[in-house]
Amino acid sequence: MPLPDNATIAERLETLASLLELAGASYYSVRAYRRAAELIRATPAPVAELVRTGRVRELRGIGPAIETRLRELVETGTLAEIDELEGEVQPELVGIGRMAGLGPQRMADLGKALGIRTTDQLREAAAAGRLREAPGIGPSTEAKIRDALERPRTAPRRGLLLNRAWQLVGGVAEALGGEAAGDPRRWRDSSERLAVVVSSEQPDQAIERFRALPDIVALVEQEERRALGVTVDGVPIELVVAAPARFGTELLRATGTAAYVDALGELPDAPDEAALYRALGIPYLPPELREEPYDGEPPPLVELARIRGDLHVHTTWSDGKASVLEMAEAARDLGYEYIAICDHTRNVRVVPGLDADELRRQGDEIAAANEQLSPFRILRGTECDILADGSLDLPDDVLGELDWVQASVHAGQRQARAQLTKRTLAAVHHPAVRSISHPQGRIINHRPPNDVDLDAVFAACLATGTAVETNGLPDRIDLSGELVREAIRAGVRITCSTDAHSVRGLGNMRLAVATARRGWATAADVLNTRPVSEIV
Repeated sequence: MPLPDNATIAERLETLASLLELAGASYYSVRAYRRAAELIRATPAPVAELVRTGRVRELRGIGPAIETRLRELVETGTLAEIDELEGEVQPELVGIGRMAGLGPQRMADLGKALGIRTTDQLREAAAAGRLREAPGIGPSTEAKIRDALERPRTAPRRGLLLNRAWQLVGGVAEALGGEAAGDPRRWRDSSERLAVVVSSEQPDQAIERFRALPDIVALVEQEERRALGVTVDGVPIELVVAAPARFGTELLRATGTAAYVDALGELPDAPDEAALYRALGIPYLPPELREEPYDGEPPPLVELARIRGDLHVHTTWSDGKASVLEMAEAARDLGYEYIAICDHTRNVRVVPGLDADELRRQGDEIAAANEQLSPFRILRGTECDILADGSLDLPDDVLGELDWVQASVHAGQRQARAQLTKRTLAAVHHPAVRSISHPQGRIINHRPPNDVDLDAVFAACLATGTAVETNGLPDRIDLSGELVREAIRAGVRITCSTDAHSVRGLGNMRLAVATARRGWATAADVLNTRPVSEIV
């Protein structure tokens, strides 16, 4: 039996993670499998060979439990736990449940009560009036399920984080030779519509290939040139099969919001988007901006290639996974000219933080690494906590020694609006602070934004020359694209940073830059498109 490649191993771990999540496993167990999948996908060496030779634990993040699963997968080609969990959580029913706004456990219980497992069986039960035979299914719930069955929607119950959304639609698009569309192509921070557009004169064959993909467990809707599939964790993905002469037309239609597309009027046939915009007689609009009606000339949006350095990364000195030198070498290999080491300070508490003495000892390590990597520059920095009274978590003399100081709120986030705003404004006005990190402090799908007056913060940033960050961590994306635009309108500079806690995390710069583009940012609006001489 041939050894599975890294992509196959990663896909199986992702599937296991999704099923464990549906089965109610702990958040940390699910996260461990997803992180292992990301690690394996990014590992250049063949992981199956590392498993076979007993060396897979050399990869950071692979513990004994995951090693056991990997060994089973390499030796047998399958994971028995996946088959067991699929029988337990019934992903087809979960997919319908998500579209109806019902939780996985409720749909699993319904399936067991009625003895059904598939979408077709659920339709038959609904048509026969059997849904209310299941405990807890009343008239309103029955109506929701019927609505989902009759008019399937393309949105999951909760939006997907941008990296996960891209992973799903990107994988499907690559497998089918198509293009990712929907919310991920506009780089929405929480994606609800996932779509893929393929060009084919044989739509039946394209839909059958879609049905056969490992990510797709069922088709819940099928038309001549369209199908709606659901993944193992119930996320709907729409497939559009366009005739080659209409590929550009259908790609635009599947990418823009309804408001944007409708405002364009009747769309002519076009083989690609550039031809479509020419036929419409309007300038090409990048996908990130296709939110609201617009037919003017867009600005030259910032591009990833214009980023010269990352101004927010962590190391093993706090809660990072790599050393100062490892992070710097990885940044240099990405073509950057500089990087700012911004480990946490002590007040964060939930993770290790540095006091003044530790920050100075880290400075010695940074100096040694700078000698080794010159002309690449490692900036001495900090992500300094803003305390409850607005003061900073390091003495002024220490802050004055640093090349780059950014300030963040990590505790007391439930303070009243006036208090949170006062804290943030105090940091903005501190002479050492160069940027405010993740200004809203939100965690998408888990924690709402801090109640801070951003208009007041932006006004103060303009007056002091302080920048604000758009943070590339997928569960933050803070500031969001809409707020980046407000900051730019206020005249405030943006930093596109990753908040990377590992070498792999540096790759999230694409999310930060895409978010800045959603905010109509040009290279002139983004501070770290500038050389290091203009940063320090």
